[in-house]
Amino acid sequence: MTDRQKLDRQGLLHLLVVYLVWGSTYLAIRVAVREGAGFSPFMMAFMRVLPGSAILLTWAHLKKERIRVTRSEFLLFLGSGMLLWVGGNGLVTWAEMRASSGLAALLVAAMPIWGELITMVVDRRLPSGKMVSSIMLGFAGVAVLSWPVLRNGTTADVMGVIALLLAPLFWALGSIWLQRRKPDLSVRAISGWQMIGGAIGFLVVILARGEGWPHPTPEAWLAWGYLVIFGSVIAFTSYMATLRLLPYQVVMTYAYVNPVIAVFLGWLIISEEVTGWTLAGALLVVAGVAGIFNNRS
Repeated sequence: MTDRQKLDRQGLLHLLVVYLVWGSTYLAIRVAVREGAGFSPFMMAFMRVLPGSAILLTWAHLKKERIRVTRSEFLLFLGSGMLLWVGGNGLVTWAEMRASSGLAALLVAAMPIWGELITMVVDRRLPSGKMVSSIMLGFAGVAVLSWPVLRNGTTADVMGVIALLLAPLFWALGSIWLQRRKPDLSVRAISGWQMIGGAIGFLVVILARGEGWPHPTPEAWLAWGYLVIFGSVIAFTSYMATLRLLPYQVVMTYAYVNPVIAVFLGWLIISEEVTGWTLAGALLVVAGVAGIFNNRS
C-alpha cells in the first residue's frame, strides 16, 4: 500500500474544506478592508478571531472536551497563535487594503516552500538536487508575481508585497511548531485557544497603531461574517484537524487550490485584473510546490 493510500480519510475531508473555503476568504478580506469599506485591517482581524474563539471554546465545552490548559499549553497557543494570526493572517489582511486578493493568494501560495526550508533546518536535513530546483522554481514564481508591483508600484504597494512575502513564513513557523508539539486537546479547543493568542496579538497591534472603532459598510459586514463563520470557525478548525491527521507536506498542498479559487473569484466578482505576469508567476509557484511535494526525501 502506498503512502497516499494510507492517508487518513477524515483528514482528507478536512483538507477539502480548507481547499475550498480558504480560497474564497482572500476575496472576503479584500472586500472588508479595501478603501471605503470602513474596517481598519487589524481591528477587522481582531473582530474576526474573538467571536471565533468564543464559538469554538463554547462548542468544545458543550461536547465535554477539555478546555482548561496548562501553562505550557497556553504559551504554545499564545506563541503559535500570534505567528499564525498576527504574522500570517494579519499581514495578509493589512496588505489587502491595496493588493488584489488574487495576488495575495498567489504569494501566500509559497507557504510550502517556506515550510520545507524550515523543516530542513530543524531536522538538519540536506535537500536533494531536485528539491533545490523545486524551491528555486517556486521562488522564481514569487519574483515574477512581485516584479510588476516592485517596478511600478508606490511605496505602500511595495510594502504590501513585502508583507505578503513574510506572511507565509510566519504561518509556516506557527504550523510546524504546533504540529510538532501535538497538544492533547480537541481541534476545537486548540483552534479556540490559538485564536485567543491571535486576539491578544492583534489587540497589541491595534493599540500600537491607534486604530479606531470601525464603521463598516453593509458589504464589509457581510464579508466579516463570512470570515468569522466559514474562515475562522469552520476552515481553521479543519486546518487544525489536518495538522493532526495528515503529514505537514500533504496539508500544505492546499496552496495548489487556494490561489486558483482566489484569482477566479477576484476576477469574477470584483473584476480584478489577471495579467500575463499573474499567469506566469502562478504556474511557476504551483510547479515549485508540486516539485516539493513529489520530491520529498
